[in-house]
Amino acid sequence: MSEKPAPTDLKERLKKEGVKYCLPSYVDIHGVSKSKFVPIEHFDRMMNGSELCTGAALDGVPQDVSDEEVSSRPDPDSVIILPWRKDTAWFASDLWCEGKPFEPCSRNIFKGVLAQAAEMGFTFNFGIEPEFFLLKEDENGGFAPIGPRDDLAKPAYDVRSTLDSFDLLEEIVSTLNDLDYDVYSYDHEDGNGQFEIDFMYRDGLTMADRFVFFRHLIQELAHQKGFFASFMPKPFSDRAGNGAHYNMSLADLESGENLFESDSDPRGCGITELGYWFIGGILKHLPALSAVISPTVNSYKRLIKEGSMSGFTWAPVFACFGNNNRTNSIRVPLGGGRVELRAADISNNPYLGGAMVLAAGLEGVREKIDPGAPHTENMYLKSESELEQLGVSYLPRSLGEAVDAFEADDLGRKVMGELMAKTYADFKRSEWDEYLTHVSDWEVSRYLKLW
Repeated sequence: MSEKPAPTDLKERLKKEGVKYCLPSYVDIHGVSKSKFVPIEHFDRMMNGSELCTGAALDGVPQDVSDEEVSSRPDPDSVIILPWRKDTAWFASDLWCEGKPFEPCSRNIFKGVLAQAAEMGFTFNFGIEPEFFLLKEDENGGFAPIGPRDDLAKPAYDVRSTLDSFDLLEEIVSTLNDLDYDVYSYDHEDGNGQFEIDFMYRDGLTMADRFVFFRHLIQELAHQKGFFASFMPKPFSDRAGNGAHYNMSLADLESGENLFESDSDPRGCGITELGYWFIGGILKHLPALSAVISPTVNSYKRLIKEGSMSGFTWAPVFACFGNNNRTNSIRVPLGGGRVELRAADISNNPYLGGAMVLAAGLEGVREKIDPGAPHTENMYLKSESELEQLGVSYLPRSLGEAVDAFEADDLGRKVMGELMAKTYADFKRSEWDEYLTHVSDWEVSRYLKLW
């Protein structure tokens, strides 16, 4: 294997490819890319953290206006030349402050948990299945699917509706594959204008970087055609919402062997005892994890059994696991060898979400937490008494409940550190409180002239 190019070599390569500007990009609490634009001539200074920014100007970066500014330190392995602007190169970056890594930086937090996995002899295989809507503004100030015939009650997998949006979808997929995302399928999902693009898993950090850039790329390509992409978890009350299921396994650090694969699983799911322990840890902390993997007020309007014109929403409702059964929040897909967490949605920050979920799974491995027998039945059909007998609880039903669970659980403080955990909880609590005091159109319609 050839050695990775030194930053100086990378600078010369980028210049030869016509790059004039670099984006040392980091994320805010939402996982949204932020950056300065740096001329390629200042590449060396940039790589050493020359670009400073005021954390207090961003959502969820815990700094006061009087604090020393944070600096972005680009990861040279993450470089992507923007497909829609070939003179600009994007880098995933870590934040530093006072000459050392900034502890509350999302990417640094994830790297810390990945290091813990490595100390245990594991690498983290990570895949994310992103769902999103492709929409256009309508003449009434609303929005609608870009496909003129995308109006079926059950549009899932519909070829006609997909072909109506094919030009944009094909450009997205081709662009992703040019960037080595290795897209293996895409399809129309259960909402009008809703699509899913699936690409191959990678190591944890690479996948988180790619997920951040994925949202940015799709938004830009849609914008160029006069459309927009929505990564809102539930933009339509009568349609399925946007998930971003986490697919995970642990692999041997040295050999790369998938340590979840099993041909002789007595419980029938196709994973090893290690895989079950990993599930056990996630189940233990799932209420607290919800605040991070389902991080918005709107996220909890996705996590309901019914509410789609096609019937079920396909979203998880209960803290339970099972085999290839989509009514569990954690399932083992057909073929085994990996674990899918279905509660995560498209709005999540993959660094914080990945860090929290991996830390929970590693705790399960260390403590050998047994999740019990898998649920193979339709959990949506269980009565309240049946759920109680099975020991199955509901996921948090609101962001407020999820934040309560996050604050009551030590995991967030262990993973994020005291400052970031408090910052995250305070930010999300404020979001919830603001929502509770907002007067909605529904309230006005229902009550304004009732009496």
